[in-house]
Amino acid sequence: MTSARSRLACGSAILLCSLATGTVARAQDTASASATSYDLGTLVLTAEEQIKQALGASTITEEDIAEQPVVNDVAEIIRKMPGVNLTGSSPSGQRGNQRQVDIRGMGPENVLILIDGKPVLSRTAVKQGRNGERDTRGDTNWVPPEMVESIEVIRGPAAARYGSGAAGGVVNIITKAPDEDLLQIGTSFDLPESGKEGMTQRYNLLWAKRLTDEVALRFSANYNKTDPDDYDINEDEIDCEVDEDGVQSCDATQAGVEGVVNKDYTLRLDWMPSAANQFNVELGYSRQGNLFAGDTQLGNGLTPGSEIESLAKDGEETNVMKRGTFALTHLGSYGWGETNSFIQYEHTDNRRLTEGPAGGGEGAINSTDDYDTAILEAIAAKSEADISHMLGSSAAELTLGAELRWEKLDLTDYSSFYSITTDDGRIDSTGGDPYTEQTTFGIYLEDNILVNDRLTLTPSLRYDHSDTFGGEWSGGLNASYALSSEWTIKGGVAKAYKAPTAYQMAETYVYVTRGFGCPYPYNADGPCYVLGNPDLSPETSINKEIGVQYTGIDNGINATLTYFHNDYRDKIQSGLDQVGTAFVDGSRARIFQWDNIPDSRVQGLEGSFAMQVREDLDFAINGTYMIESSQQLEIDGGVRSDGTVLPARSIEVPLSLVPEYTINASMSWDVNDRFTLIPSLTHYGKISAAESSAAMGIETSDDEDRDPYTLVNLGMTYTFDNGFDLKAGVTNVFDTEILRSGDGANTYNEPGRGYYFGLTKTF
Repeated sequence: MTSARSRLACGSAILLCSLATGTVARAQDTASASATSYDLGTLVLTAEEQIKQALGASTITEEDIAEQPVVNDVAEIIRKMPGVNLTGSSPSGQRGNQRQVDIRGMGPENVLILIDGKPVLSRTAVKQGRNGERDTRGDTNWVPPEMVESIEVIRGPAAARYGSGAAGGVVNIITKAPDEDLLQIGTSFDLPESGKEGMTQRYNLLWAKRLTDEVALRFSANYNKTDPDDYDINEDEIDCEVDEDGVQSCDATQAGVEGVVNKDYTLRLDWMPSAANQFNVELGYSRQGNLFAGDTQLGNGLTPGSEIESLAKDGEETNVMKRGTFALTHLGSYGWGETNSFIQYEHTDNRRLTEGPAGGGEGAINSTDDYDTAILEAIAAKSEADISHMLGSSAAELTLGAELRWEKLDLTDYSSFYSITTDDGRIDSTGGDPYTEQTTFGIYLEDNILVNDRLTLTPSLRYDHSDTFGGEWSGGLNASYALSSEWTIKGGVAKAYKAPTAYQMAETYVYVTRGFGCPYPYNADGPCYVLGNPDLSPETSINKEIGVQYTGIDNGINATLTYFHNDYRDKIQSGLDQVGTAFVDGSRARIFQWDNIPDSRVQGLEGSFAMQVREDLDFAINGTYMIESSQQLEIDGGVRSDGTVLPARSIEVPLSLVPEYTINASMSWDVNDRFTLIPSLTHYGKISAAESSAAMGIETSDDEDRDPYTLVNLGMTYTFDNGFDLKAGVTNVFDTEILRSGDGANTYNEPGRGYYFGLTKTF
């Protein structure tokens, strides 16, 4: 069960191919008892394979997921990779319980999610608040854990090859292929000890059948239900004050984690008419319906007798996301090289009860029967070829590719929009198009060059052209140098980019605040409106990393240490500088637009250590330390309605609310051939609150940090003779329950002690 770390002897060359996963999963994926040497002649990895062996790369296997099961979303195990956390979409803390994968503090919007190498864009159907937050679970929950063969997590410069949205990193969820006849059914349950937390139950089926030597079929089905937390789960965190007259006033109770019902179905047909060609056709349909827990944009939960409670009872479904896909893939293997091509159509229907668009009711359900519907259609197509060649005297593997991405957001059935014309006529949204489209076409090349027996270079170059923002160059250089058979230096620098989102460009999507949410210097001097901006530039980042890797040939140790630094430019956010005024709904309003922010940056350290202590005992630990995560905002001054003149100012805010440091550790002990014990822990350092608001440009009153905390888990797996596999365990053994108050960085709930049980039968 231990994976080998092989040293490949390429003629007189030595290419170290150890994979720096740094995961908290079993050390069999990061170390071996001994290295084995094979004489394979000249062997050069493709550029993509080299990327997966960069320092900023991790692989989660099917065995890892079995040993550390997830309750609902595979993001729960992805978060345990170095450099990865779960966070909301912005440093505001709004929608704090809707946490998504955040890589190296760049925020979830800069993480590209792939399923079998194909982009998943469904979350972009959900509107963005002016802090960038979305009421969405993200895009890692469209695949049930039982369907996953492996998950690749790519961070840093290596991620630049994937185009728009990969500035932070890439998560590629690879599903199980119908390679052999299989019938597998499974069920799992997660039971919280606290009666106020929602339980989870999941049922799934996977059937694969090889119909002929050339044709194979796969069908999967999954049902998952997680109940919502009780509406009063965070009641103990309410802050109350008594004024000089003895009158007590209390903050609103923050909402707990909402529930969700997942229904997922896929049908895939594989056809291999010859040894050189394989075709895959896949249909997929998923439905995610929430189970309301009272959450609003501002986090305020249900209060008995309140308007919110009367409109949407605790546990009811208030929004539904439906995602359908059709994909055709071709894999080719020819004398001159390998090819991989696909085209995918993705359709997302985002339907939800209407919500308050402004002020204290922002994001709160305000209807029982009126729905807003946003429809996102997307086509993604890609074709690439890997070609072996010689570059002078150096063997190399060239990758050439082209990629097309088309998105169309339909807001015809979305309410709460305004027709606005500024006084100077420069901005006019009357008769605005409810459809927002963006088409981007890119071409790229990478070459993985074995310069000599120690040095491997992987240069890349990419050009994308969009009908919205024009052309964008990206690419970079990754390098690996073997100091010895055990020590390797790896590093890279690359430029990545992210296209503006459909909501940021939409002519008919308008955000409104009645006044208190207006940016400096107009706070409480509104109303203010934020409009889409079709002239946005793409976000860009220069990603750099340098590190060292040790792969012990005789001691089974694999260790890495990496420094990363990203200069993040032209980040798109709700603009802070007034662009005009307009007469709207009977009053004079200030007009703002989404805008590019010049300067942001992140830097930090990642480290990992894994070893096989004994043949039956593996140990792994990784850690991330965030040195910096910040954006610098320069705000114009102005004249308020009362004639007060306020000067320009400069503020600094974090890019996202991530811990200052994170440590993940686990052990895997094979008690015998059937029984494995897996203790693990995760320790989170302090999460510092934002001292200023990125959307308002003023100091925040809630500056409470989230204190460090540790989660300890104990799991086990047992394999029976009759095809049954059992997994069970205790999560958060010491019941370190973290409640959400909404003050500062206390933006989310961390569930207390729970018990899980799962049983899978393979026929």
